[in-house]
Amino acid sequence: MTGHKRIFLYGDSIIVGAVGASLRRIPQYDVLHLRTPAPGTKDLDAAAPDVIVFDIEAPHPGPAFELLDRRPGLLLLGVSPDGDVVGLWSRRQYRAASAHDLAALIDAAPSASVPRTEPLIQRTRPRA
Repeated sequence: MTGHKRIFLYGDSIIVGAVGASLRRIPQYDVLHLRTPAPGTKDLDAAAPDVIVFDIEAPHPGPAFELLDRRPGLLLLGVSPDGDVVGLWSRRQYRAASAHDLAALIDAAPSASVPRTEPLIQRTRPRA
């Protein structure tokens, strides 16, 4: 991993909270949770995030998408409640089954395949 990253969690869903808990264990990440109502584009820009993570099945965070026009280096990641799919603003999807996988997406240029290691979130009950 390279450098210190400011990661904002956008929204109050369970998956965003679980991803945040996993990412907080990585010392190079300053993880901040943006509670609703979240800031507008101007305030979000002033806070200078490197990464914004949101629940891909929740309403998309308009200010975060608007910020991409001002900050082309911003990484906007939508995580699936299933815990193993991450959508990038480019609309491409990558497998990210663990916090390590998600860190690889944050720290490096995305590739078509991210190796699976450990689950991104620990499930407490089996899938139906």
